[in-house]
Amino acid sequence: QVQVVESGGGLVQAGGSLRLSCAASGRTFSRYPMGWFRQAPGKEREFVAAISWSGRDTDYADSVKGRFTISRDNAKNTVYLQMSSLKPEDTAVYYCAARERSSIVTSPYQYDYWGQGTQVTVSS
Repeated sequence: QVQVVESGGGLVQAGGSLRLSCAASGRTFSRYPMGWFRQAPGKEREFVAAISWSGRDTDYADSVKGRFTISRDNAKNTVYLQMSSLKPEDTAVYYCAARERSSIVTSPYQYDYWGQGTQVTVSS
């Protein structure tokens, strides 16, 4: 069982940066691939980024490539999402998720544990 808690959201102007954190509990955190997703009002939850258990492999949605960076510190049981060059269309609730199986995937339905989300608002 893994519990995850997101933090770091807030209001930022377009072009600015934010770093989201996802703190996870559980002794086996370091074995889980982790993902970030987001959901804007009236839209489905969409994939943002994912990272393998070791941190060696990552994947990004096309819309955030080159602007967002996912990383993890297994010693701290924490995953990060560094967001730069933010745009108003990045406004959403951002969720962190853990997956029990070893491969990184982009579908939210294949993640097993979810946080409550943190709001990111980008003003124009």
